[in-house]
Amino acid sequence: MHTSPLPALPAIPGRGASINPPNRFERLHLERDPDCPEEERPHPRTEFFFDASESILSKNDSPDVPFTYGLNPYRGCEHGCAYCFARPFHEYLGFSSGLDFETKIMVKLRAPALLREALLAPRWKPEPITFSGATDCYQPAERRFRITRGCLEVCAEFRNPIAIITKNALVTRDRDILATLAQHQAAVVYVSVTSLDADLAGKLEPRAARPAHRLRTIRELADAGIPVGVMVAPIIPGLTDHEMPDILAAAADAGARAAGYTVMRLPHAVKDVFLQWLDDHAPTKKDRILSRVREIRGGQLNVSAWGDRMRGEGIFAEQIRELFTVAARRAGLNHERTTLSTAAFRRPGEQLTLF
Repeated sequence: MHTSPLPALPAIPGRGASINPPNRFERLHLERDPDCPEEERPHPRTEFFFDASESILSKNDSPDVPFTYGLNPYRGCEHGCAYCFARPFHEYLGFSSGLDFETKIMVKLRAPALLREALLAPRWKPEPITFSGATDCYQPAERRFRITRGCLEVCAEFRNPIAIITKNALVTRDRDILATLAQHQAAVVYVSVTSLDADLAGKLEPRAARPAHRLRTIRELADAGIPVGVMVAPIIPGLTDHEMPDILAAAADAGARAAGYTVMRLPHAVKDVFLQWLDDHAPTKKDRILSRVREIRGGQLNVSAWGDRMRGEGIFAEQIRELFTVAARRAGLNHERTTLSTAAFRRPGEQLTLF
């Protein structure tokens, strides 16, 4: 049985991680003092840092991911999902995959300007851009910085198609832009729903929208004429897998017309964060959950090989796949996939070349 090498400390309200696992690239490591009285322990506050990236579009060549270009306005994510596969990316910045990931947020203030430059470049061949692919583009920071909206305004100006994956109801704020893009078959939104249990979701994804709000988000987007789907993601074997049929049925009832899923994986220090989360919130289920994860990961907690990392392999992975297929069909999902079109793409001023 795997146990975390880090000292056990009380869970932190409003945070998915209660530890800062060592950064595999750094020699020094800071962690909370286990001897500090709880009443004197400072509550971790969110800090924002300027990200000076000179480009905004990341190119993907993995066959497991159904898009080529992704756009991430933020690095780190205050949603604090305990299972988030993007946590290790923070280690490249000198931070930890744990509390640092959800309290030290890198903000790409220049993202809209960088996106405009990219779309104006002659080498840009119009194709869909996915928001975000890693951290959530509608995390709490977006209320303050409005970077995602700025990027959407650029895409609307160019009529470049976009796809959004989020678990935050804030996406409905931008339904005016999304509806405009949808008129050109250039927008689709997937709302991620991990569980319908509000209590579990509050512990697992502490600063994301609660399940009822996500279903309401699906309904509001659908009512606005925006193609919307649901991602049952990630499925946590032994904890949330049994909820898949109910999630799909509820999403379809709210207006979703498409669905997908992924199975949890625990790369690098994510395993330490999630194992500590299990100790904090689901200790009696820990052995069963880890056993089932290993069943679909070849005896490990993570497999990075393309082709297997999103869905897993083996009998249990196949059972999840069959359950999804049957439940999606019964809910009336995936009969018609939304195909994004680049036919309406335009560069501002191009029409002037006709004269």
